[in-house]
Amino acid sequence: MNLVVIGAQWGDEGKGKVVDYLSDGADVTVRFSGGANAGHTIVRDDKVYKLHLVPSGIVTPDKTVVLGSGMVIDPEALFAELHELTNLGVLWEGRVLISDRAHVVLPAYRQLDVELDQKRAEPIGTTGRGIGVAYSRKAMRDGYRMVDILEQDVFETIDAQDREFLEQYRAPLADMVIDIQRYMELKGNKTVLLEGAQGALLDLDLGTYPYVSSGCSAAAGASLGSGIGPRAIDRVVGVFKAYSTRVGNGPFPSEFQPNRDGRLTEHIREVGNEYGVTTGRPRRCGYLDLVALRYICRSNSIDSLALTHIDVYDDLDEVKVCVAYDIEQSSIDSFPASRGALNKAQPVTKRFAGWKTSLSGVTSYKDLPVAAQDYIAFIEQYTGVPVDIVSVGADRQQTIVRRDPWTQS
Repeated sequence: MNLVVIGAQWGDEGKGKVVDYLSDGADVTVRFSGGANAGHTIVRDDKVYKLHLVPSGIVTPDKTVVLGSGMVIDPEALFAELHELTNLGVLWEGRVLISDRAHVVLPAYRQLDVELDQKRAEPIGTTGRGIGVAYSRKAMRDGYRMVDILEQDVFETIDAQDREFLEQYRAPLADMVIDIQRYMELKGNKTVLLEGAQGALLDLDLGTYPYVSSGCSAAAGASLGSGIGPRAIDRVVGVFKAYSTRVGNGPFPSEFQPNRDGRLTEHIREVGNEYGVTTGRPRRCGYLDLVALRYICRSNSIDSLALTHIDVYDDLDEVKVCVAYDIEQSSIDSFPASRGALNKAQPVTKRFAGWKTSLSGVTSYKDLPVAAQDYIAFIEQYTGVPVDIVSVGADRQQTIVRRDPWTQS
């Protein structure tokens, strides 16, 4: 079975925790897109693991993880991350593999990434990790893949300064690089978890262009990035938070406004620890945008949803969700491509009673307060997709599974 997990918002939805939890049922976890601009946090046995390149399944002992073809990989960042995993007691040797078709991020790309963003009339707010430059070089056919730096005749065509940087990583990478298509073919009937990065609203084609990432963070990228055909994907799980967040610039229709929503941003940011794992930047916060979530569910064939951070709302008297947009005296409930329309959009909200009790210790869905169940039921009704997983805290044990994605046909 091949199960895809993607972010259904602008990233930071809690994919790391969900992938870690589901990895118990997987033989292999493949990260199919993105680079070191991603940040996935896992809490297990009182240890906190912050991952950027390595798939979240690495924390599960005896499981294999693969950095897929759709990724752009900074070798320096990769081995620094592997060193940190060693310090945390993770035995990763022999369990981390890399597609020979994955592209390489070179040192000069990082500074160029920052400089290009600064020159834009409307800066995007890049993380400065060189991701956009690597993807643009890939599209221009000027990039280098893992296989290229391991083949001597191609390696010798690389700039001398870049060769000097790469030389120290060639030997260790040689032990990790694989033909991913052949590897997946030989896996046969094994269970494979396909892990996305960022969120589908940051996808290059589906997202709020140009305020998007440079890779494919939609479910369609799972096939290209993992070496399997699209018909081999069995299920797609979308991860979303009980509210919305965004890092960097770009449209955000349901964003909290102080003159309308008081100090909700500060409350959500502090209770939910809404600061970027990669950059440390405070995240912009807003109401759960069901218009955007339904758009992502439909455009990614999402079969089931995983809801995270619902416990952040425990102390609130009421909870609101965005169900439509008011744009220049017209109301719409579809997600427009126009950034002008999205910038003008004001959220039309629906109110729900708060549950005013801690959810952190709840272990079954039936034990959730009625108000929380009503909130979830409305999300299912609006999107047309069942919420199969509910996370009530950061630890992997604080996870309620209503229907196991691995056992559904």
